[in-house]
Amino acid sequence: MKRTRVLLADDHPLTLEGLRTFLAPHLESVGTVMDGRALVEAALRLKPDLIILDITMPLLNGIDAAIQIRKALPSVKLLFVTMHVNPAYLEAALNAGGTGYVLKSAAREELLEAIQSVIDGRIYLTPSLSTESLGRFTDPSRAAAALRLSMREREVLQLVAEGKAAKEIASVLTISVKTVEFHRENIKRKLGIRSTAELTKHAIEQGLVSL
Repeated sequence: MKRTRVLLADDHPLTLEGLRTFLAPHLESVGTVMDGRALVEAALRLKPDLIILDITMPLLNGIDAAIQIRKALPSVKLLFVTMHVNPAYLEAALNAGGTGYVLKSAAREELLEAIQSVIDGRIYLTPSLSTESLGRFTDPSRAAAALRLSMREREVLQLVAEGKAAKEIASVLTISVKTVEFHRENIKRKLGIRSTAELTKHAIEQGLVSL
């Protein structure tokens, strides 16, 4: 029987290697990546059956990477394995097309159960989080602000929060410096934010970057 082909994405080398080694007897690993942009590129090139990914990754977070991947590969399974316990992240992952959500603190047996569930076409949610609790943890004003940003604005916001200069952002996104500045000013206007420090704080709250 053909083994499920899996692509692994996490910004911690030890986590990636641990996942790859643990899953080797069960799945065929087609690659590992450490940032969201590399994940999108690898997914489109390798076309795996399953992607196991984190939420907080450099250059492009897992949520936005998942949205881009889902558009191009509608049948791929997306299993988030993350440290984020706030159900708002679970909600965002599901809205991005995620088919599973497991905490990094979970036992290995739970990860295998989640993998089998999503491979079989079911959605797996870690038992400690439930859909009933989503609304209690979601800040409506923050969610509304996030919805006002386009995908490109979210990409610029994350890169600004990671401390990259306009020239670096332009290079990563293959756009002009002037366009970067235009997006940055739009982001500030939409979010009611004036400084880069406030932009960084917002990005951290949204899970686009880590502390």
